[in-house]
Amino acid sequence: MVPRRSLLKGGAALGLSTVLGAPFINRLHAQESHPLAGQSIEMNILGIAGWVPSSLGVKMSPLFAEYVKEKYGYDVSFNFQEAPFADLFQKAATSLVTRSQEFNIIISDSQWLGALAQPGWILQLNDVIAQNPALDIDWYSKTVVDTYMTYPDGSQNIWGLPQEGDVEALFVRKDWLDDPKEREAFKAKYDVDLPSTFEDFENLTMDEFEKVADFFTRPDEQRWGFAQQYSRVYDFATCAFNNFLWSRGGELWDAETGQVEGVLNTPENAASLEEYKRWLKYCPPGATNIGIAEGIDVFTQGKVFATIQWAAVGPAMITEELQGKVLVVPPPKHKAPGGEAKRVYSMGGQPWVINAFNDEQKMRVAIDFMNWWYQPETALEFAKRGGNPCDKATLSRDDFDDINPWNRTYKFMLEDGRSQDFWHDPKYSEMLSVQQEGYSSFVTGQSTDAQAVMDYIACAQQQILYDSGTAKEAPSDSCAMTSL
Repeated sequence: MVPRRSLLKGGAALGLSTVLGAPFINRLHAQESHPLAGQSIEMNILGIAGWVPSSLGVKMSPLFAEYVKEKYGYDVSFNFQEAPFADLFQKAATSLVTRSQEFNIIISDSQWLGALAQPGWILQLNDVIAQNPALDIDWYSKTVVDTYMTYPDGSQNIWGLPQEGDVEALFVRKDWLDDPKEREAFKAKYDVDLPSTFEDFENLTMDEFEKVADFFTRPDEQRWGFAQQYSRVYDFATCAFNNFLWSRGGELWDAETGQVEGVLNTPENAASLEEYKRWLKYCPPGATNIGIAEGIDVFTQGKVFATIQWAAVGPAMITEELQGKVLVVPPPKHKAPGGEAKRVYSMGGQPWVINAFNDEQKMRVAIDFMNWWYQPETALEFAKRGGNPCDKATLSRDDFDDINPWNRTYKFMLEDGRSQDFWHDPKYSEMLSVQQEGYSSFVTGQSTDAQAVMDYIACAQQQILYDSGTAKEAPSDSCAMTSL
C-alpha cells in the first residue's frame, strides 16, 4: 500500500513560507526558572512524507527554539524524519516496541490512536493537560476531540492533540461558473441558474449537483464534471464512500458492541455503494486510480470542473495560475430514497502524540512544545502558512475566513454533525485492508453485486473484531458462504 497522504506532485510548490516582520514572540525581560536552563536538547519528530502540514511544525520550530531560549534559557533543535503514510505506522511501531526514544513526538493518523495507546507506546495526556492550563483548550467542536484526542471512542482518555485539522471540501472552477455563455447554456438546458456562491453550494443536493457535473462533462473537449477518490491505496476509496454511506443514513459499525455484521451490510448501504460507483460516469478516464495526488492533477490541469478534496491540500489545488479562479465550498448533501438530505463527510487530519518512553529532558521539551504550539500567536502563524488549527479562538477570529480560500468551508465542515472519523480500534489497519479490497473490487467491475461485497466486508471485519475481543458476537453461519 502507498500512502493516503501520498507524495504530492509539484510538492515543492506547497512549501509555503512566511516572512515575519515584527518579532513573532513577546520579548520577556527575564527568564523563568526552568530545569533545562543552560542545556542543549535535540528532538526528533516523525511525520508524513510529502504532506506539508506535517512538516510545518518543524519549519516553525526555530520560532519555538527562540521562544524557549528567551523564556527558559535552554537551546533546542529539531530533526524531522518522515515516511509515506502507509509505512509511517510501521516505522513508528518498530521503534516504539523497543521503548526507543528515536522519535520523541509523532504525527499520527487519527485512526491509529488505539493501536498506539493500547500497548502503552504513547503518553496519556489527561494529567499533562491538568498540569498545563494552556493545554485545556476550548476546541472548535466536539468532532475535534472525538477525532484527534480520545480513545476508546466516547471515553475521557486523551492520547493526542490536534496537529492538523482536516475536512473534505468541494473545489470548483469559479471561472467556469462565472462564464456568461456557460450560465446562459445551463439555464437554457435545466431552467435553473448555475450555483455561484458559498450559500448556493451550502444548500445543494447531489441530485442538483449532478446537473452541474453532467453539464461540464465534455469528453470531446477533454473536460469532465467531477472527480473523487476511488483508489485502492490506503483509505482513499473508504473515505470517499463513507460520504455516501453516512450522508444517506448508514453506519459502519456499532462502536459500543463492535458489531459490524448487520450494520454495515444493509441493503441501504449496498445501494449507497452502487451510487458511489455510478458517479464514475462524470469522472475522467482512469478515475478508479484517483487518490489525493491524482485528484490534484486532474483539477489543476483543467480536466475537471470540481473535485472533492482534503482542505489540507488547498495550497496545491489553488496554484498560482488558478488564483482567483477557484471556489472552495461545502460538498453536496446526499438524500437516500425517502430520506432527508444530509451532509456527513469523512474527517481527515492528524494529532500530535508523545513518545511514552522519552526521558525526563525530552518529555519536558515535548510538553513545552505543545504549550507553545497552542498559543494564539503560533496557531495564527500556522494558519497563515497554510495549516488548519482547531482551537475555537483562532477559528473565530474575524479575519480567519480570509486567510486561506478554504477556511470558511473548513470551519463549516468542522461543525458537529457534518464530518466524522471512523474506527480508532487497534485493528484499524486490518479492517481497512478488507474494506479497500471490497470497494475497489466493485468500482473496477471485478465484483458486480454490491450486496455481496458489503456482506464479504462485514463478515471479515466481524471476524477480525471477534478474534481481538472487541466484538461480542462471532460472524454468523452465513458468513461462510461470502466471497468477492
